[in-house]
Amino acid sequence: MTEAHEKGFFTEEDSVEVVTGRNAAAKDERLKFAMEVITRKLHEAVKEIEPTQEEWLQAILFLTRTGQICNEWRQEYILLSDILGVSMLVDAINNRKPSGASESTVLGPFHVEGAPELPMGANICLDQKGEDMVVSGRILDTEGQPVADAVIDVWQANEEGFYDVQQKGIQPHFNLRGIFRTGPDGSYWFRAVKPKFYPIPDDGPVGQLLGQLGRHPYRPAHLHYIIKAEGFETLTTHIFDPHDRYINSDAVFGVKESLLAEFRKIDDADRARELEFAGSFWDVEHDFVLARKGGTGR
Repeated sequence: MTEAHEKGFFTEEDSVEVVTGRNAAAKDERLKFAMEVITRKLHEAVKEIEPTQEEWLQAILFLTRTGQICNEWRQEYILLSDILGVSMLVDAINNRKPSGASESTVLGPFHVEGAPELPMGANICLDQKGEDMVVSGRILDTEGQPVADAVIDVWQANEEGFYDVQQKGIQPHFNLRGIFRTGPDGSYWFRAVKPKFYPIPDDGPVGQLLGQLGRHPYRPAHLHYIIKAEGFETLTTHIFDPHDRYINSDAVFGVKESLLAEFRKIDDADRARELEFAGSFWDVEHDFVLARKGGTGR
């Protein structure tokens, strides 16, 4: 400890200790701890990078532009968190699962409350656009037993990579969204269309940063799920098409190996007629395993 530090004066050597020392009277211990860690890591980064005054100003202006583009329907700071992998890291920390339970991933910005509850097997595609697809599976516990009365909230982008809320007046309201409830055997199935990869919003500061880093803004094709059941932890997750061109480079790092599902192309006229499809279709089967509340995470 230097003499300047003892007197509370700022020096390059003692910057962390001087700044965090001013927080000694913080009213919230959790906030005090968080600011100590953030200050230490931030000062370490600045000392390693040694930015010029102009570089530091550009960083401040980037954060300013990021805030200025935010509004009631767009949160550019969440997007920044996403492309830095922080959103997925926070999700992983808060969703540690017991062995065998399905893994979670990010919610995404396009979930909508109030989607209709539909009979099992309903077609969530309301405009008949896209390649037909049937999705099925079971909701199980970690012992392999079926979970009855599980509520499954599903939503997806259309064949062009857009959600209904992005194309109001073009797609029907609640297109490609639905809620289903499992019976005693824990099984579920519904009809939909094959989803497509799509870009995260890239017309703002975060998109510009991706471009400067030589990264693309795309998410691989996926379906969203929120699964709830009495006595179980809620699961927010996706299933992904493993053959999508962006499967190994998701812009927001949301892909996990356990969430890869098999998308099989089926040419079976009789089965197509049963499903009320015009011709060939995609078949996806994927089970989900829920963790009981109070279970021990990994």
